[in-house]
Amino acid sequence: MRLWKQLSGILRKPAPREEIESGRAFLLKKFHSFHELLSQNNSVLELMADMEEKLSGEFLIDRPYINTIMAIGENVRKIVDKLNEISEEKYHNLYDRFNMIYSEIERFLARRKEIPVSSYTIPFDEITREMTDSLGNKNANLGEVRNHLRIPTPEGFAISAFAFKRFMEHNELVERINKVLFKLPVDNLDVLNSKSRELQEQIIKAEIPYDIEREIRNAYSRLYDKYGKKVMVSVRSSALLEDGEFSFAGQYSTFLNVPPDLIPQRYKEVIASLFTPRAIFYYKTKGLHEYEMVMSVGVVVMIDAKAAGVMYSRDPNNPKADTLIISVVRGLGKYIVEGVVTPETYVLSIHPLEIIKRTVPEQKSMLICRPDGEVEEVPLPEEIKGKPSLSDEQIKSLAEYAIAIENHYKSPQDIEWAIDKDGRPYILQTRPLMILTREPTRPVPIHVAGYNILIDKGIIVCKGIGFGKAYIVRTEEDLENFPEGAVLVAKHTSTKYVTVMNKASAIITDVGGTTVHLATIAREFQIPTIFDTGVATVILRNGQEITVDAINCNIYEGHVKELEEFAEKKEEPFKGTRLFKTFEKVLRWIVPLNLVDPEDERFKPEFCETLHDITRFAHQKAMQEMFKISEELPEDVERIRLVAGIPLLVYLIDLGGGIKGAPQKLTPEYISSVSFNAFLKGLISLEWPGPRHVDVKGFLGMIAETAAIPEVELERIGEESFSFISREYMNFSIRLGYHLSVIEAYTGENINDNYIRFFFKGGGASRERRLRRVKLISEILKKIDFDVKVTEDVIDAIITKYKKSQLKEKLEVLGRLTVYTKQLDAIMHDDATTELHMEEFIREHLKIKVES
Repeated sequence: MRLWKQLSGILRKPAPREEIESGRAFLLKKFHSFHELLSQNNSVLELMADMEEKLSGEFLIDRPYINTIMAIGENVRKIVDKLNEISEEKYHNLYDRFNMIYSEIERFLARRKEIPVSSYTIPFDEITREMTDSLGNKNANLGEVRNHLRIPTPEGFAISAFAFKRFMEHNELVERINKVLFKLPVDNLDVLNSKSRELQEQIIKAEIPYDIEREIRNAYSRLYDKYGKKVMVSVRSSALLEDGEFSFAGQYSTFLNVPPDLIPQRYKEVIASLFTPRAIFYYKTKGLHEYEMVMSVGVVVMIDAKAAGVMYSRDPNNPKADTLIISVVRGLGKYIVEGVVTPETYVLSIHPLEIIKRTVPEQKSMLICRPDGEVEEVPLPEEIKGKPSLSDEQIKSLAEYAIAIENHYKSPQDIEWAIDKDGRPYILQTRPLMILTREPTRPVPIHVAGYNILIDKGIIVCKGIGFGKAYIVRTEEDLENFPEGAVLVAKHTSTKYVTVMNKASAIITDVGGTTVHLATIAREFQIPTIFDTGVATVILRNGQEITVDAINCNIYEGHVKELEEFAEKKEEPFKGTRLFKTFEKVLRWIVPLNLVDPEDERFKPEFCETLHDITRFAHQKAMQEMFKISEELPEDVERIRLVAGIPLLVYLIDLGGGIKGAPQKLTPEYISSVSFNAFLKGLISLEWPGPRHVDVKGFLGMIAETAAIPEVELERIGEESFSFISREYMNFSIRLGYHLSVIEAYTGENINDNYIRFFFKGGGASRERRLRRVKLISEILKKIDFDVKVTEDVIDAIITKYKKSQLKEKLEVLGRLTVYTKQLDAIMHDDATTELHMEEFIREHLKIKVES
């Protein structure tokens, strides 16, 4: 008895008030850093989930949305800050990994093609396709056709992108215009039209620098000298991105039959056409950057065309057919590209080169050049109406050009041409021909008749259709035998499932939200996934054939053949945009998760390869640091004794919002901590056991074990139990005789924050009896979905990402389990006794609802 009194805990003397505040401030700072880390973690996961949804290609990625990438970087930086505040700078090397990853993201997003320095004007005799960065695709391709293929093109010169840069800088237009474009919405046409007019007016009113205008006039003078007379020209757009990956077909201006004195004015008007409403809409929906809107201009001798048109070197609706198409109108070709008239159409086989189909509608009017400049529409003479514009020989000659150009570029081409009044053909333009091969599909039926729907609720995480046999994963070991093509069915989510992502045809869980780590992985692997069904592991059977419709959130019994056609992924509309491709590449530094298992030796800062890795590492280590908070209790921290009718000396330390008011006597009704109240409910729901009846062998074992316990441990037997609490948080260290339990929990509204960690160690009985109690506790923990790790008589168990209501139930069970297993090791003399007590607890005290 004297020894027991000696070991009993005695309350320390109250510390001075200023010291109390100092110790409390230390704990509050650590807890608030933890709370802020959880908040930032949720923001990051939500942003990642949104980014991955955008990665489906169904949504427009514009430049303002790209700014969210910078926002996610700032949030991850704050997570690293908070982890180091919690751990007292233990993970400072995590900044190195963050800075490396973030600098790569910044470097990639900041990539901008510099406009190369060049002459302001370059004659077409010197232009090749290697000059696209200076002259745009349209000018470069025309020079390529002229100089490498030796196919006739008009004489002329190009005004370079460097001239555009000089013009814009001279008038201080770059930042002013880009600022307007960046914020300009494309879904409000009134605003779009208004801002477009403002921008075009600024260009047209701007001054062309003297040195540029001088070079333009000199270039035209050389044309004059070559022809020996005044010649009219066409002033045409050749934006740097035009006629390449993006066609910009018809978006920019072309001016026909321009007299020499108007070339500078038309030059400004072509530049202004960068900012027409349709051009702005096009570039924004293609996901391009404002700085990519750069205009070169072509000035070519005007072809006073007898006939003109367009030819496709392949049939875009049937590209595998060995045919090409030529369309023709009389007069200038503007009417054909603008769709003003119905053209003549000729379909030719390529091998052999023959006209196999011709259509010659009656053309009533045509566009011609006026002698003094500009163009006009005139009626077609009666004697040529309904007659072919070109001879068969001319059609075949054009076709040979088309074949030669396609062979040169090694891809189908869209080619504009003209034939002058002397019958000489000219190529005016060539660009890649856009070919769509994917056929449209029907909407997925909401309910396929004749099949039983097993589950019709949950959260769709990744859209798609999956087929396979259900494979229920209850333990990590189950993953080792996961069959190819099976549907992964689990109680809860786990990043460990990544090991079977290449095999799974779909994923279904009872619990989980759209922003958990597994959701990210599922979308990354594009596996049809439904979370939070509540009942999947109860209703579905191992080996049962099912169909997962993660479009309508239905899980069918059997293989629904009617849904097979929808299982293949469709090409989404925005996936081809430049900005989408940039977004896709940048996300490789953000979203993939490589640090999956905290037990892996690579779970270290130096192996973080993405921002997701950093958040995963920081979240895990933050939980571990908070779990150790009970070991760091400052002696000067004020604590309040709990009065709850239990034979346990418990003191509470309020971290904020855990206790209502300032009660003189702390009874349960003054406690507002969700986690602590749930656990306390379990503690007071059972009658606490008195001294266990111990057999002789068990008694001798206890004496021997006590003798073997180090003095420092004996001194702690009589220590009080204490708990840190806030409204959502609890860290409860419980001393019951010779064993220690620590229960840490966070039960908030956001599922990503929520977890319970349970630690158990020790006991006064012999080793084999302690291990039997450990087995009982660990098996019961597994029954309520904990991930359990056992080393000798130590249990370390955790459960994460469950709803608040579910964790409250599990905390109540832990409270009952704490009472039930008090001194239970002393009477566990054999395995049969262990089984009996396990069955009794499960039968009488394990009361967990299935979420509906």
